Amino acid sequence: MNIIITGSRTGIGRAITEEMLNRGHSVFGCSRGNSDLQHPDYTHFELDVADENAVKQLFDAFKRKHKELDVLINNAGTASMNHLLLTPANTVKQIFETNFVGTFIFCREAGKIMSRQNHGRIINMSSVASALHLPGESVYAASKAAVENFSVTAAKELSSFNITVNTIGPGPVKTALTQNIGDEKLTKVAEQLITQKRTQIADIVNIIDFLIDEKSEQITGQHFYIGGV
Repeated sequence: MNIIITGSRTGIGRAITEEMLNRGHSVFGCSRGNSDLQHPDYTHFELDVADENAVKQLFDAFKRKHKELDVLINNAGTASMNHLLLTPANTVKQIFETNFVGTFIFCREAGKIMSRQNHGRIINMSSVASALHLPGESVYAASKAAVENFSVTAAKELSSFNITVNTIGPGPVKTALTQNIGDEKLTKVAEQLITQKRTQIADIVNIIDFLIDEKSEQITGQHFYIGGV
């Protein structure tokens, strides 16, 4: 398969990218910084996912190398854990630019390719924070709620092209994004889930495998919260 993964330099995105490469897939990845991932089937772009022109250049390069795009995984994300009274408007704009606008641009550009080939799978990363309404994460949760709402409508708009659109909402995972939260707070979040367990990379990859399987062509417009909310 030919796959595009955003936010592929570190954390969840890096782990997913390595897993897909190990399975023999070809991956185009991107992040704000350069990547040290070296693999013959990996191509990295240094860009801001909300930079429309830069994203179009990535897709132009992709089309020069590959005839088809099988899977898009919108993983790039940012967060700021602040009380709403202490959150500057610029922080709100930055979070929504990365988490929502970036997701939209990549979905649109991927959708153009997938609609012409009449098949494709889009997976947008959300978070259990969207459903749990965690204090201190109002803006982050709102940006992920926007991604979820958008994904359902996108699934309807793209269904006639045999394109599925779903979201995965991981529970707390120890990554660069959550390193400043602390183990105690991550554990308290996990305790609010049905399973009361932290999310592992294998849990996320398991759902990705399910969604990109050819037998999952009717699974679309769904949210998969790992751990249960």
